[in-house]
Amino acid sequence: MAAKDALGRRGEDVAVEYLEKRGLVVLTRNWRCRDGELDVVATDADKLVVCEVKTRSGTGFGEPAEAVTGRKAARIRRVTQAWLAAHKVRWCEVRFDVVAVLIEPGHPATLQHYEAAF
Repeated sequence: MAAKDALGRRGEDVAVEYLEKRGLVVLTRNWRCRDGELDVVATDADKLVVCEVKTRSGTGFGEPAEAVTGRKAARIRRVTQAWLAAHKVRWCEVRFDVVAVLIEPGHPATLQHYEAAF
């Protein structure tokens, strides 16, 4: 596994642990279709929560959450529609979150959770 992939996987693990501690139930991780991937799909019992996880080892290229552009958000919305169709969900309220994880060498991971980010 490439270092970038390992960092991303670790960030997703940190994010999932955080979300579960907040009471969310993770339904799917790394769900893929031809249009892209959803990092984490969860529920808080009232709505579906789609979480985009961005992990960085430093801020030299900006904060992790800054990588979620309008174009990326539009893709996540399209992939979410595919997820809903694949799981035969006709309608439900959906919230789109961003979980930004910073894992700097020699330091504990830090996390910022942006609810309803887009």
